[in-house]
Amino acid sequence: MARSVRDLALAYALPAGPDGADGYSTAPREFDAGLGTSPDRHVRVGWLVDSGLGPTDAEVAATVRAAADALRTAGVQVDAVEIPALERDNPLELWTKMNVMEVKPAFRQVTAGHEDQMFTYSKTLAGMPDTSVEDYVRAEQGIERLRDGFAEYFQRYDVLLLPVTTIPAHEHQLGQFTLDGRTVDAFHVSSTTVPFNLTGLPALSMRFGTNSDGMPIGVQLAADWHSESTILHIASLLETLSPVRDLHPAL
Repeated sequence: MARSVRDLALAYALPAGPDGADGYSTAPREFDAGLGTSPDRHVRVGWLVDSGLGPTDAEVAATVRAAADALRTAGVQVDAVEIPALERDNPLELWTKMNVMEVKPAFRQVTAGHEDQMFTYSKTLAGMPDTSVEDYVRAEQGIERLRDGFAEYFQRYDVLLLPVTTIPAHEHQLGQFTLDGRTVDAFHVSSTTVPFNLTGLPALSMRFGTNSDGMPIGVQLAADWHSESTILHIASLLETLSPVRDLHPAL
């Protein structure tokens, strides 16, 4: 979305704040639960590459560890962490049950008579079994447990550092991947981002490495609700430490 964290912060400043057309937008513009009012406060960062989210490509995991080491070298408190809520309720499974129930009827409506033109993802979703009301309610309860688990985590840490995707960029139309000796389907690449889709927590992704095939590898930073300034603060610091900070695509 932006060439630098500074540019991203400037872009974020435009849509930030309440939207009169959105009934869920309640935070006043001046509200800041992050580091906006205290940028010199000691920051605590936890990092993980699994914690129930499933296998991760070795080079992706190494990049996350490198980012954690870089922050530690810069004087940030950095600890390897686990989040039990992610091990108790699989976010990808919860998202799948919710998404099938909420999106599948709309897909059926807009693709009626054009089924042969459906994109691969749409076909996959349409082929999944319908979510029962009971499973939908259980998924909602699981999401609430995830929110509670993250709320507990952010009582102890300000930021969570983790992979953006479980594998680097890959060829199109691959349906399965083998990671750490385990075969996973293509949806697994979203395992590390789906928790924040479900909980509404703010998250930011940024490149921090390159794999052996020359493909970019990113890391992800997540923070507590309304703590965008915390993410931008740590991302800005990490940007200065990044081994790929001067690599940009030719535009």
